[in-house]
Amino acid sequence: MSNITTNIKGIRDIMRKDTGVDGDAQRISQMVWMLFMKIFADKEEEWEITIDGYQSPIPEHLKWQNWAADDEGLTGDALMAFIENELFPALKELDITISPQAKIIRSVFDDTYNFMKNGTLFRQVINVINEIDFNSTSERHVFNDIYETILKDLQSAGSSGEYYTPRAVTQFMVDMINPQLGESVLDPACGTGGFLTCTIDAVRNQVKTPKDREVLQNSIRGVEKKPLPHLLCTTNLMLHGFDLPAVRRDNLLSKPYADWGAKDKLDIILSNPPFGGVEEDGTETNFPKKFRTKETADLFLALIIKLLKDKGRCAIVLPDGTLFGEGMKTRLKEELLDKCNLHTIVRLPNGVFNPYTSIKTNLLFFEKGTPTKEVWYYEHQYPKGAVSYNKTKPINIKEFDVEKAWWNKRVENEYSWKVSIEDIKKRNYNLDIKNPHQEVDTLESPEVILEKFRTAEQKISNIQDEIINVLTEALK
Repeated sequence: MSNITTNIKGIRDIMRKDTGVDGDAQRISQMVWMLFMKIFADKEEEWEITIDGYQSPIPEHLKWQNWAADDEGLTGDALMAFIENELFPALKELDITISPQAKIIRSVFDDTYNFMKNGTLFRQVINVINEIDFNSTSERHVFNDIYETILKDLQSAGSSGEYYTPRAVTQFMVDMINPQLGESVLDPACGTGGFLTCTIDAVRNQVKTPKDREVLQNSIRGVEKKPLPHLLCTTNLMLHGFDLPAVRRDNLLSKPYADWGAKDKLDIILSNPPFGGVEEDGTETNFPKKFRTKETADLFLALIIKLLKDKGRCAIVLPDGTLFGEGMKTRLKEELLDKCNLHTIVRLPNGVFNPYTSIKTNLLFFEKGTPTKEVWYYEHQYPKGAVSYNKTKPINIKEFDVEKAWWNKRVENEYSWKVSIEDIKKRNYNLDIKNPHQEVDTLESPEVILEKFRTAEQKISNIQDEIINVLTEALK
């Protein structure tokens, strides 16, 4: 076990003794804001050397090195009074006009809270964190792996339609999109930053000069509306060498659809938008009538189509319900197929997002600017001997080698098939097309049956309303 692994385990063990920290989410939030402060302090040491005239936006007595670095420094009640009465109030009210760094700190602490109550335990956590040198390339590399395990502890991730995307799925999507240095990349619901960091890793070998590094840092951006994932994402990007992570706390769905213009358009969008989640009342009114819904994933898909440049590329995770859904979903798919070339749908099997959800999902790849003529499907297979995925045996990037080998030399086989746009239109834009080479499985998953039941129920309700209206008019 590496030193840093031991450190993280030690931090979690100490926090479990503190009565103020309740559950994984609070423990991770507590750990990450403290790690952020240490990472920022180590970054400042670097910036003082590399940035001429660098001035820290943090008041001197609030810098990590001046209250936390001495392992025999502040502790107990005095430490907790300092955290609650000085550190947090100052960071939450930091003047964001001072510097870009000030803006990042303020955005991180706006909705971050200190949960620990015991100052002695707090000091013990600080001392463990101080053992980590985030300017060490080897420790930073190891921490990226540990960081993944921290994210997996968020067992409540699926409670509002959010599912942390397995690294293998993220990697495959980025590999197939093949981002290039200088292309603008956005994840509009970036969570903890998996797509962004994967893109950084993919493009980094193209960086040859300091100017290239600046181009890369200016081209990767994310938006996340919830505080904990935003904090995690900001920290994640800093660990990946980004001095000023362009990660905004916001909800892009809250901006009127018509207000997005040419300056907002992007080369690449990669995303796993929350599905099954419901937006706040009134959010849907920001969209044209034909796209109005409270289903988060559908609204994001409509926005993504709008935000892509001509020849812009997208890879997105969507549930089966989007493929076979009717009403607004039909109009949305018509828009997608008319304005974009939806060239590939990779159908994932059950369990990819375990333990968060068993809903079947799909990876959609499309390019803006030319209408779809045909859609290729590829049905991803479990590894030999497996019947599902789970926490201990998640999906692995090596499993996608067959899709990668097939990608540029497409032929129909037992796992792949293509469907013409004419056939899709005849199906009223139902994209839930089963593999014609496989024996038909007549028993659909419970989620699909439930979704179809809800659709049928809504139709019945609409017909009943129409009958009542007709009868009411007749009786008049």
